[in-house]
Amino acid sequence: MQEDEDVDLESLSDDELVEQMHDDLYDGLAEEIEQGTRILLERGWQPYDVLTKALVEGMRIVGIDFRDGILFVPEVLMSANSMKAGMGILKPLLAETGAPKMGKMVIGTVKGDIHDIGKNLVIMMMEGAGFEVIDMGINNPVENYLAALEEHQPDILGMSALLTTTMPYMKVVVDAMVEKGIRSDYIVLVGGAPLNEEFAASVGADAYCRDAAIAVETAKFFMARRQGSAEALAATG
Repeated sequence: MQEDEDVDLESLSDDELVEQMHDDLYDGLAEEIEQGTRILLERGWQPYDVLTKALVEGMRIVGIDFRDGILFVPEVLMSANSMKAGMGILKPLLAETGAPKMGKMVIGTVKGDIHDIGKNLVIMMMEGAGFEVIDMGINNPVENYLAALEEHQPDILGMSALLTTTMPYMKVVVDAMVEKGIRSDYIVLVGGAPLNEEFAASVGADAYCRDAAIAVETAKFFMARRQGSAEALAATG
């Protein structure tokens, strides 16, 4: 947006600045997001509040318009990169303050598949929603997934595939988890252009995520359900 170039972020009130950061995220303006993040911190904002109110909320708006076909992948990548610029400032501060995380996810493209644009978009959107994400990269055999689950103890395992020939490998991973008796310990989400709900059910995944925005919504839903059942168990205990 042309008119945004003349906005003096320093002169805005906190509420106006947060609103402006939502617009800047939407427009993919990384420098402005960095500047806005620093200004809020200088004004005494807690890092977690900057993350949730300015960045995560901004990305939530991006996610809705992406889901509804108003924004497309190139624009969302620009928004996500802007988010990353703000996160670069916040991450060390959040680590110091022990800020709560939405949850933890391990994600990777399956063996034989080297596509990662969709996966990378999911990672950016998940981080944008406050999740901690460990990226396993591409072409992952079952051993990589099992090792990552053991090492990182995530809440969620994400698998992606873009080729019809590599899709069935997801079942190999889920079957291995079942065999080891750990399948029920994790939420398993799968995604990729040729997949659908029926396929996800057939390989034993918890859900199919059509795109990165849906992945965030689905992850939040399962995390809330999981936390709810943990609280219910605690109450009955």
